[in-house]
Amino acid sequence: MRPKVAIAYNEPDISRYTGYGEEKAIVGVLDEVEAVELALAESGYPSTRIPLTSPIEKVQKMLRATQADVIFNLFEGFEGRPETEAEVGTIIAGLGIAYTGCPPAALALALDKATVKKLLSGTGVRTPRHQALHPDNLADFKLSFPCIVKPINEDASHGITEKSVVHNLDDLDRQVRAVAVHYGGRSLVEEFLDGREFNATVVGNREPVALPVSEIVYTLPAELPKLLTFASKWEPESIYYRNTEAVCPANIDDELRQQISETARTAYRLVGCRGYARVDMRLDAEGIVNVLEVNPNPDISPTSGA
Repeated sequence: MRPKVAIAYNEPDISRYTGYGEEKAIVGVLDEVEAVELALAESGYPSTRIPLTSPIEKVQKMLRATQADVIFNLFEGFEGRPETEAEVGTIIAGLGIAYTGCPPAALALALDKATVKKLLSGTGVRTPRHQALHPDNLADFKLSFPCIVKPINEDASHGITEKSVVHNLDDLDRQVRAVAVHYGGRSLVEEFLDGREFNATVVGNREPVALPVSEIVYTLPAELPKLLTFASKWEPESIYYRNTEAVCPANIDDELRQQISETARTAYRLVGCRGYARVDMRLDAEGIVNVLEVNPNPDISPTSGA
């Protein structure tokens, strides 16, 4: 008898993202659930859906009620509370049954972008110069413009727009304050690299393997910064969506492909990933691969692209 699989995910709900026009990233989990459900069915594995809802205290009861042999973990966090992704991961890991994806420690670590940056740079992996800033410590700013400002504990490009790239202190102040107001915390501010952008999905446990490298190709007007904004992922009518394309496999030589793949595997191991994760990277002015982010349990729906 084939094992019974339960697909655990967060039931889309009204949250702070709705007020910012960013609810599409939350609803998008349903596309991922449908794709996984179909793939399992085509492979002959029966599955059931577990739409998890808050409060978090009832999650364990909901999961145990399925009597599943394997949990396919697509949970991304409750209602504008990204930290609950790792909290639910801890509950799943404590059930004593098999589950897909990264362990809760990796989920929690990756959500703290500044700590991941420190870990990477401390072990020789190149990453852009960066600082964790809040309106109260802007006087400590020591980087070189242009910089990109993003919420320090968010994913799915929440809070990322063309205004996120700043060129002076006034713009920096504006954007750091906006992040503090809308996302309730510090900003990760890093020097903006304008080189080619790549990502690689890494799969496996003891001997992780990097899948074919993908390049994010931008055909934006010159006045717009080349970056993966929220619109580029979730708003099909936007100029960013229409002019951002994931090309896989990337059109690169073998030497660069090897550098990107090895960097991705190294970052994967350092963060403690398992199962699968995506590593986002850019080239600096010297053509050296820099890690931007490590994304455990990324979106695996067919149209995710990046």
